[in-house]
Amino acid sequence: MQHAARSRLATILLVALTAVWGSTFFLIKDLVEHVPPVDFLAVRFALAAVIMVILFWRPLRALRRPQLWIGIWLGALYGLAQIFQTQGLASTPASVSGFITGTYVVLTPLITAVLLRERVPGTTWAAVGLATAGLALLSLRGLSVGVGEAITLLAAALYALHIVGLGRHSSHHIATGLSVVQMVVIAIICTVGALPGGVVLPETPADWASVLYMVVFASILALWVQTWAQAHMPATRAAIVMTMEPVFATFFAVWLGGESLTRRMVIGGGLVLVAMVVVEVLARRRPGELPAETLHHEV
Repeated sequence: MQHAARSRLATILLVALTAVWGSTFFLIKDLVEHVPPVDFLAVRFALAAVIMVILFWRPLRALRRPQLWIGIWLGALYGLAQIFQTQGLASTPASVSGFITGTYVVLTPLITAVLLRERVPGTTWAAVGLATAGLALLSLRGLSVGVGEAITLLAAALYALHIVGLGRHSSHHIATGLSVVQMVVIAIICTVGALPGGVVLPETPADWASVLYMVVFASILALWVQTWAQAHMPATRAAIVMTMEPVFATFFAVWLGGESLTRRMVIGGGLVLVAMVVVEVLARRRPGELPAETLHHEV
């Protein structure tokens, strides 16, 4: 498959991934009323890790040691981000938490420019600004800065590092094995975070159905899709596409969660969508341009 075709497929898969993530918000909201958030994360990622190891043992064994360490490092970033985001949410309104978490769209090009010393085009910064404005309209109803907000910002920075790291080191040849390693590390970190108070399991069939949906679609398929897709697009472009998550979360909240559609939702979602279209149009204007990250995939 040519690079341009793979790039388009990567975008489509990432958009589908954000739709899946967006669909989980109202499920998680109901689930954490019965199961502590960190315990839910431990159960979700532990089940996903076990399934992935069983199904994808051969791609896992095929990884070379440097690739294995990259997977461990990336999994640690994502797992810690999950823990910090959950802890921050305990003392931060969900809308504010969603906005602060979404600032990875700003932090990703900053990390790319500062740490990797790669030039980020001005048009990409403009798309980042549109996406951030859209996130603010979708999420914010006032913003106070406290410990919870600071912890959530740390989570956003870790998500950004994870996005940059995937863009730098992922390849479609090792996407499956790399996904398995990340999932195992995420499961270990979340389980360790849940152990001090004891792990509370879901009790009702409905709760287990929600967990299994998130295990299969929002964990196993999601991490594989993100790992494969980021082998075919720059990290900043991926971050902007992934800001579609709160747009889909709003869509499902209105459609299935009984929330009312507001003007802020329409304008905010529109800005995020425009930002995504901008980076995709730019990518198609330079179809022969390989993302710098793909030059480093043979680790």
